[in-house]
Amino acid sequence: MDILRRNNVTVTGNPEGPTVVLAHGFGCDQNMWRLTVPALADTHRVVLFDYVGCGRSDLSAFQEDRYARLGGYAQDVVDVAEALDLRGAAFVGHSVSAMTGVLAAQQAPERFGALVMIAPSPRYIDDEGYRGGFTAADIDELLASLDSNYLGWSAAMAPVIMGNPERPELGEELTNSFCATDPDMARVFARTTFLSDSRDDLKTVEVPTLVLECAQDVIAPREVGAYVHAQIPGSTLVTLDATGHCPHLSAPEATNQAITGFLAGRRR
Repeated sequence: MDILRRNNVTVTGNPEGPTVVLAHGFGCDQNMWRLTVPALADTHRVVLFDYVGCGRSDLSAFQEDRYARLGGYAQDVVDVAEALDLRGAAFVGHSVSAMTGVLAAQQAPERFGALVMIAPSPRYIDDEGYRGGFTAADIDELLASLDSNYLGWSAAMAPVIMGNPERPELGEELTNSFCATDPDMARVFARTTFLSDSRDDLKTVEVPTLVLECAQDVIAPREVGAYVHAQIPGSTLVTLDATGHCPHLSAPEATNQAITGFLAGRRR
């Protein structure tokens, strides 16, 4: 199978620069990085892709048993890295993709040399001694609503996730992205995302890591950012002056500055 076509891979930026891979979150596609790419393109080779089941990926390649676990999405990342023969690339993952990046680096450590985790969460459900932001009942209700009326769920939840009510165009964009995703594939991705528990995987990270959290985020509260930072030795935690779960859209300048500063530090 042509992996680059399967995952709708786009390579742009400076072909002589170090490589950065940008990985979108649930219900999104590579277009969500359009405000980030210009900040990287002069100095970096930028790789974008869509997970199978999202964006303009090859939907015929979707296999429910594979994508019912985060490892299936991490395998997409590794497949793309191998197809491009990446070595020591920086991986930038938004939301659930922060953890797929951790798993991909586990699986193919020679391919990835740094991680940037934007609004990460290794577990969304609260546990003893851990606050993920949701109770088990919250997640059950969320998934039941998604199952019964995906379009309605998207219209209601996307503005909440985006978290900038004074800028309704942002919520509308995320709604449209959710609604453009095949509902059956989105249901699988949602269950994989919101029922995941990757806390133990954080301790395996051995590469330089930047954790970016937002000052206010209903999906990944600040306790989660502090937890991720504490579990990854030597990681850097930056709290963005941003609201919502998608700072690369709602606060692109601050997000880009944090990413480019971290990447520049790697080159010195």
